[in-house]
Amino acid sequence: MPSTLSRPAPERAVAPGAPPRSAVSISGADKVFTLSRGRTLQALDAVDLQITEGEFVAIIGPSGCGKSTVLRLAAGLDTPTNGTVEIFGAAPRTLAAQHRLGVAFQEHALLPWASVRENIALPYRVAGRRVDDARVDELIELVGLGGFEKARPKQLSGGMRQRVSIARALVLSPDLLLLDEPFGALDAVTRRKMNAELARIWAEERITTILVTHDVDEALILADRVVVMSGRPGHVRTVVDVDFPRPRGPETTRSPEFHALVDRLTALLDAPEPM
Repeated sequence: MPSTLSRPAPERAVAPGAPPRSAVSISGADKVFTLSRGRTLQALDAVDLQITEGEFVAIIGPSGCGKSTVLRLAAGLDTPTNGTVEIFGAAPRTLAAQHRLGVAFQEHALLPWASVRENIALPYRVAGRRVDDARVDELIELVGLGGFEKARPKQLSGGMRQRVSIARALVLSPDLLLLDEPFGALDAVTRRKMNAELARIWAEERITTILVTHDVDEALILADRVVVMSGRPGHVRTVVDVDFPRPRGPETTRSPEFHALVDRLTALLDAPEPM
């Protein structure tokens, strides 16, 4: 398995020793949805979130708190009712239009009639670019699907289908990777394995990543920082640095420090906010 992928150097390459660049800047973002009969629903309330280039940030919070809405704002799929969202200093839709955004959600959305190779190569065709066969080969190996290049999704396990989805999200060497509960439908054992795989892939690619998850352990295994959101309307309740050394294997997850942080974050999720 290759230790380093031949990714093109990003246009925003930073000189050694220079401070990290801002990747995601969300400032005072509200989101109000209009429902039927003139009713409204406020999903987000004054969300502030700053992410630097190369960071892995996980977002956790109660169900319905607007975690996925934050991800949709970053992807340019929704716009804030108030406030601003910038991705590398530009509007999110600019990044999407330039095919610099990678997305993998809980529903893998693979083409059922296409092979693993064809599904991973699909973004090249959507972007009107020539398929880089070497890049596709590297990603097939990176996600551990060597030998399954010609398999169709129905011939793969759930975990393998999610590997294809993540490889497809990475194939154009995006500047930002958005993951919305990508392993939420998997069993606990497969999910732990996929956490380890994603951590390894991120170590290889070092792409700025935002992960939405309900799983506190998953957030701590993968992220540099964990953003804890309040109940609806969602806002950032606190941000916790995760200082455990990488890679974070069983020795990390069994440590008293890890369990203490799990308990701290769980208590934040369960406790009502002070008035």
